[in-house]
Amino acid sequence: MQPSMTDMDTDEPSSTLRDYSSTANLRDHTSANNLRDFASSATLRDAASSATLRDAAAAANLRDVPSAATLRDIPSRENLAPVAEFESNGTAVGPTIEEKSNEPPNGGYGWVCVACAFWINAHTWGLNSSYGVFLSHYLSENIYPGATSLEFAFIGGLSISQAVMVAPMVNIVTRLFGSRTTLLIGVLLETAALIGASFATEIWQLFLSQGVCFGWGMGFLYVGSVGIPSQWFTTKTSLANATAAAGSGCGGLIYSLAANAMIERISLPWAFRILGIVAFTVNTICSLLMRDRMKHIGASQQAFDYTMLKHFNFILVLMWGFFSMLGYIVLLFSLPSFATTSVGLTQQQGAIIGALLNLGQALGRPPVGYFSDTIGRVNMAAAMTFLTGLFSLVIWIFAKSYGVLIFFAIIAGTVAGTFWATAAPVTAEVMGLKRVPAALSIVWLWLVIPTTFSEPIALEIRTMDGNYLGTQFFAGVMYMGAALCLVFLRARKIGEMERNALDEGEELDVVDKTANAPAEPARISDRPSSNFVKRMVMWKKV
Repeated sequence: MQPSMTDMDTDEPSSTLRDYSSTANLRDHTSANNLRDFASSATLRDAASSATLRDAAAAANLRDVPSAATLRDIPSRENLAPVAEFESNGTAVGPTIEEKSNEPPNGGYGWVCVACAFWINAHTWGLNSSYGVFLSHYLSENIYPGATSLEFAFIGGLSISQAVMVAPMVNIVTRLFGSRTTLLIGVLLETAALIGASFATEIWQLFLSQGVCFGWGMGFLYVGSVGIPSQWFTTKTSLANATAAAGSGCGGLIYSLAANAMIERISLPWAFRILGIVAFTVNTICSLLMRDRMKHIGASQQAFDYTMLKHFNFILVLMWGFFSMLGYIVLLFSLPSFATTSVGLTQQQGAIIGALLNLGQALGRPPVGYFSDTIGRVNMAAAMTFLTGLFSLVIWIFAKSYGVLIFFAIIAGTVAGTFWATAAPVTAEVMGLKRVPAALSIVWLWLVIPTTFSEPIALEIRTMDGNYLGTQFFAGVMYMGAALCLVFLRARKIGEMERNALDEGEELDVVDKTANAPAEPARISDRPSSNFVKRMVMWKKV
């Protein structure tokens, strides 16, 4: 029996409702399942995340706790590679550990080295400064028959020229065997020279002993030690060098008086022997105590670095030394003989004049070094060199009595040896600390000519004129020329400072507004600075 249309119409909505309900239930069930699955997944993920975090924390904790092996593997400070502090962009903002360890201590054992250099200078240059006493004795006594005054003058100049001539050889020996071996070689040579001179009976033997051999010993000792005090200091470099250089004045004072007394009382040969024994003892002790820092600063020990001659500022340093030595040797060796032959004083009084000149050097060099660190090394060297020339022209020329000579000897002595007190600091100012040994090697070699011929020229001028006026004028003019070289050097250094200041300032960040690209910075040599003549007289610490 088929249902009626009415029944069919009545049942269809119910089926539809049931179907819809079933579909909704399925969707609800599916959604619930999905939600449970999602919740389960989320829970799993959360659990995994938590586990991961716990594992990471545990791993981090394990990493933070170093093992004993790790602790053993940590390098010591001495083995650490150079480490610097860096900004976020990778730019180093501080010195590396290696650089800090290589910095000079600015004192400490350096003062021991200064004391050793002081006494080495006293028993090299100080002994050599007493040659004025020997020269006066040679000229007044006919000890070596047939010898002329010119030959005796060459002996004094030869000892100094040989000392500076061996500088390249000294640098080679220092590089191969170290400073101590170099100094001990000098001790043996100088002792052999003084003992050998005591047995000399002819002038050529005196040339070889008191001239060549003594000069070589003095060169090994002086050149081998002169750069060491600078290696221990930063802000007190000039003071340390000047204090060490004062030793030559102290030694000259002591041995000018001692040599004259020994010559008069116990003979010339025994004077040489006693000086040799004393020099051997003192120089040996100082050589054993001296300690350099060549490896720390990476100093150049080249025998002859010709590339330095390309720097015009270094050429000015060489000319300063050249003219200074032409005046200094004349003043050092001629003053005692001037006192005896021109003024008419006794040999004892002439020796006192030479001793007072050395006393002035001993008193004057430390203040020169101290104020060099304060007002500038080039400034101080230029001023003191000028004063020496001025004193020679204004006081020495008019010195006709014992009292005026005493005054001149002391006041001129305080500034006469300025070159020896400031040569190393000024060279460091021009060429840099690392290149000082190689630069000084060239300086010493360059001084061979003026130190060899200065005193012979002075004696020849005296012979031609019959008095010392030409000699006095020659010494004063040479010092003035040396001061002028430093004035030029000072002006050039101020110009470099001005250009470097512009290089670091905003003036160099100028953009060419007429072009799309920024203008290329000008080279330092093309950048403006003040007028050269103005820089010669303007005040600035250099």
